[in-house]
Amino acid sequence: MKQIAHNKIIVQLLQFLVRLTANDDQFIVCGSNSLNLLIEMKIDLRNQNLQNIKIKNTTIVGGNFVRCNLSGSEFDNVDISGVNLNGAQLFNCRWKNLKIQELNKFVGHRNAVRSVCFSPDGTTLASGSNDKSIRLWDVKTGQQKGKLDGHSDSVRTVGFSPDGTVLASCNHDKSIRLWDVKTRKKKAKLEGHTLGVNIFCFSFDCTTLASGGEDKSIRLWDVKTGLQKAKLDGHRNSVLSICFSPDVTTLASGSADKSIRLWDVKTRQQKAKLDGHTSNLYSVCFSPNGTTLGFGSVDNSIYLWDVKTVQKKAKLEGHISTVLQVCFSPDGSTLASSSYDKSIRLWDFEAGQQIAKFDGHQYQINSICFSPDGTTLASSSEGKSIGLWDVKTVQQTTKLDGHQYSINSVCFSPDGTTLASVSIDKSILLWDVKTGKQKSKLKGHSVCFSLDGTLLAFGSYDKSIGLWDVKTGEQKTKLDGHTSNVYSVCFSPDGTLLASGSADKSIRLWDVKTRQQIAKLDDHISNVYSVCFSPDGSILASCSVDKSIYLWDIKTGQQKLILNGHSNYVRQVCFSPDGMTLASCSADKSIRLWDVITGQQKAILNGHSELVQSICFSPNGINLASGSWDNSIRLWDIKTGQQKAILNGHTNYVNSVCFSPDSTTLASSSRDESIRLWHIQTEQQIQSADNLNKEILAQFKNPSFQNNSITKINPNIPILVIATYPYFLANGAFIQNGKFVHQSGIDLLTLFKQRGCFIFQNKIPKEQLQM
Repeated sequence: MKQIAHNKIIVQLLQFLVRLTANDDQFIVCGSNSLNLLIEMKIDLRNQNLQNIKIKNTTIVGGNFVRCNLSGSEFDNVDISGVNLNGAQLFNCRWKNLKIQELNKFVGHRNAVRSVCFSPDGTTLASGSNDKSIRLWDVKTGQQKGKLDGHSDSVRTVGFSPDGTVLASCNHDKSIRLWDVKTRKKKAKLEGHTLGVNIFCFSFDCTTLASGGEDKSIRLWDVKTGLQKAKLDGHRNSVLSICFSPDVTTLASGSADKSIRLWDVKTRQQKAKLDGHTSNLYSVCFSPNGTTLGFGSVDNSIYLWDVKTVQKKAKLEGHISTVLQVCFSPDGSTLASSSYDKSIRLWDFEAGQQIAKFDGHQYQINSICFSPDGTTLASSSEGKSIGLWDVKTVQQTTKLDGHQYSINSVCFSPDGTTLASVSIDKSILLWDVKTGKQKSKLKGHSVCFSLDGTLLAFGSYDKSIGLWDVKTGEQKTKLDGHTSNVYSVCFSPDGTLLASGSADKSIRLWDVKTRQQIAKLDDHISNVYSVCFSPDGSILASCSVDKSIYLWDIKTGQQKLILNGHSNYVRQVCFSPDGMTLASCSADKSIRLWDVITGQQKAILNGHSELVQSICFSPNGINLASGSWDNSIRLWDIKTGQQKAILNGHTNYVNSVCFSPDSTTLASSSRDESIRLWHIQTEQQIQSADNLNKEILAQFKNPSFQNNSITKINPNIPILVIATYPYFLANGAFIQNGKFVHQSGIDLLTLFKQRGCFIFQNKIPKEQLQM
């Protein structure tokens, strides 16, 4: 990676492959992998013209696309975490199935957010804050759907009923409020507690709400009528936790009186008192089958009780500080616990044994939560970070950074694809649980596709040739035999053979199926720069630093003709579509046309003032394009041998030229680090933006607008910083008529706007220009 990162030719090749995706879909896999490789190599991609590129099934985490033109681009299943799009042009983009660690950031609360909860269908997120308000958010769009006011103090807890129709909230004003989720109106105010309400819990059948308060009591409420059904007395201190059993027959409560009590929901009588604890009991939790009750204690222990026999099953010891939370896995086989000791532990509660310990947080762990499928555990910390842990391998899979202060709570969406987190920084963040990292990378120098598009051959300076499967992105084999740099590779039209030319002066023919060398052609006396098969595959042409061009009979492996005439080394050879003419270009500044049958020179095309680096016939056989170190591209009439046009625009050597399959467009790459597209009929460069985009950008040059946030963009954030701390940036980017959709269906326009994008549909509103 380090070696090729400093090779300008390889970098230019990879950039060219990325741009080719805009013209031909068969290059999407190669171009996507090339873009990933450029970013992994920490190549600076700022100020690039990347219009209409098509990128798929890859990651561009940490890519620096400051002020790039990505208009018309299409992304599918791409991880854009940590991408820097400051000042970029994003007109008419179609980005779908995107992956990004941080999704929408819900901003609106004016004080610390204390609690969040997903609706059962996963479409709505509720949040409660110290600003005394509750907010409802559309998970897909990131927009605030409603604001529920009514509490006179901080909202401590919010929670949806299991059927999603009712939202409950509580705080220190002694009351609980029930809200109709559909109408966003208050249904009832539940008053009865004489001191603040600490906790509440819906029964699974949605008929009853239980609440625990600082007044030592537990109250049962009828969700439909809002009336109190019962008052359960027995605790001698504040009630800190409550939980219904899955069958709704039992209610468990934990208290600052150091006891846990079990209550019969039907008779409202205390069934059992679990004593013997030495400290407050903050967290109680039933196993999914309702047979076991688990809770954590300030004495550093976790206690497990058999609900039926009311007998202590186990005392789990291992934490060295207060156990803050316990949580059963969805299948009931595992218990997770978090503590002030900064660790998370997994326990086999049937065996009473610790099975894993997760270390990684630097501060106390405030919250833990299993994903719905039980494969992932999320944890939040005082240290601003969230950890995602693989339960099976006991490894941290991802660290999510984004909050500016301590994180109070984390919560998975019902489908497990999204994680919500809340912090005292007043924000709520949604995170993509699945990261989808790139699995393969391509390394190489010279490159060639098989005509069916299934194979890619890479020739390298390490003397080898790599064959890659275009679909999977995996290397199928490595061909060894050359003793020096491989300069050129070419597939035969039927895909059965591969030819390679090298600095070892030889040409080698390889059987693609068996991966074996079948011939070595040794007549050149210097480096072989280019090899090319005729359209029917019967002839191979080669050229060399020795100034000669050879034509080889593929069937016999014998030399057919030697074409002499160039006065300096020959850089490239190319057959016409009908196979009757061979073109060659040279450091002698000329292009020559040869009769393939007789070997006679048909024409000399003069006009370039420097070395001619590249040539290409148009597929219709009418034109020949050439690129030169004089920075120009020239178009030649094949029939007459006359120059038709000079295409100027590049500011450095033109390295390569290539026609589109329909012969209407020419692509060129240059050492000026640009790729340009040219319209053959008009002989003009295809411009980078349509008239609408130009009009929009012109309006943004208004002096009154320039005094605002766009001038505050810092485009010079070091690439290493972006790659190490992947924080999505898009300040001053322009979005017009674009689609940016997360793989879960969430519209990311809200996130883009929050990052400072200018989003509009057609023209910029006058009031925006007058800011």
